[in-house]
Amino acid sequence: MTARVLIVDDVPANLKLLDAKLTAEYFDVLKASSGMEALEVAKEQQPDIILLDVMMPGMDGFEVCRRLKAMPETEHIPVVMVTALDQPKDRVQGLEAGADDFLTKPLNDLALFARVRSLVRLKMVTDELRMREATGQRIGALGTKEGDAFLMSAPGRILVIDDRPTSLKRITETLADKHNVTVAENQEDLMQLAATGDYDLHIISLTLQEFDGLRLCSQLRSLEATRQTPILVIVEEGDTTRLVRALDMGVNDYLLRPVERNEMVARARSQLKRKRYQDYLRDKFQQGLELAITDGLTGLYNRRYMEGHLATLVEEAANTGKPVSLLIFDIDHFKPVNDTYGHAAGDAVLRQFAGRISANVRGVDLACRLGGEEFVVVMPDTEIGYATTVAERLRQCVAAKPFVLDDGGRELDVTVSIGIAMTHGPKDTAAKLLERADQGLYRAKRDGRNRVAAEAA
Repeated sequence: MTARVLIVDDVPANLKLLDAKLTAEYFDVLKASSGMEALEVAKEQQPDIILLDVMMPGMDGFEVCRRLKAMPETEHIPVVMVTALDQPKDRVQGLEAGADDFLTKPLNDLALFARVRSLVRLKMVTDELRMREATGQRIGALGTKEGDAFLMSAPGRILVIDDRPTSLKRITETLADKHNVTVAENQEDLMQLAATGDYDLHIISLTLQEFDGLRLCSQLRSLEATRQTPILVIVEEGDTTRLVRALDMGVNDYLLRPVERNEMVARARSQLKRKRYQDYLRDKFQQGLELAITDGLTGLYNRRYMEGHLATLVEEAANTGKPVSLLIFDIDHFKPVNDTYGHAAGDAVLRQFAGRISANVRGVDLACRLGGEEFVVVMPDTEIGYATTVAERLRQCVAAKPFVLDDGGRELDVTVSIGIAMTHGPKDTAAKLLERADQGLYRAKRDGRNRVAAEAA
């Protein structure tokens, strides 16, 4: 895969060397020789990943990373710090500044390229979710982005497997201070827990004696329930081959043995924060989708969704010969309800009316608010005789019990008129079906309301 890589280094020879290596691997390379230039290029060019030197005059890499993560335009761009510093405290400082990884010179090219590809793949997922959120905000289906303090407000749920007792104890004791840690005893235990436990992070040793840690990672990535959960692997220092394979199959991050406590805390926190941000974006998109297809007052599907769904069902009915029936409802004398009792009371009636419809139709039926006081129920694979029975039951359900208008307990008797139609062969259309049902509704109202009328034979 290709990507736009911004490399930042104040030494021209380092820039030239890294540029040549990345270009040979078909990456599109951008360059900056200072912290300020890096901030400007990142904001304007929007690279897919940034390789950032730490030791630069004026503004060091730690400060550059902090500023990148503080700007809305660049906070989502992965940052890999590339430096001669090799102390654990330096790695922790970089991770706490917001870096996704901290690589020590001299670089292993194979590991570097694998890490770049891995982080770019992860960024593509976030980019797609961010794009959906931006679209939702533009069309008014979503509110503006909230602050991200909530991302780490609750303990993480972490699942760990490591068959070295000392290492396992170190991991659990370190992380249990702020997170809920579960230990898997073996491969089967891990897969069962992971599939049902709804964890935020999996930590897997790649040096397991009885099991293949890479295969465990592969299985977690292949299952729908665990595909999006971050994986943090533990690997022996110098085992580049195994690390590269792990990154290529979708592992999110890694720790080198011996595991340094503060680095483990920082990497776990980074993965938990990223997962919660992606979960937040997915939830917001789902909310936006629901808002786009449902009626805000009643919670039923709206007219736009109903028309698309009905067209699909009618088309399928033309191919299969299975009928589709449609019920159209109009609450009798609804305008005087608003005029006499107020719009709040009218809304209360509409909500309760929607509830009675939903409670009296099948799961396969589609209940919708058409607009105003008009509602529709679409019934797939349903003859008009059964649809008429359902319509009559719904009419009686509405009339049988008064509707509550407000907290004061005021009540009002409500009735409904219902028109019914059924598809007629392969040349029928959704528009014609709606029109025939509407004609039945007109007859029901003309003949005295509070009744059911099917389309004319």
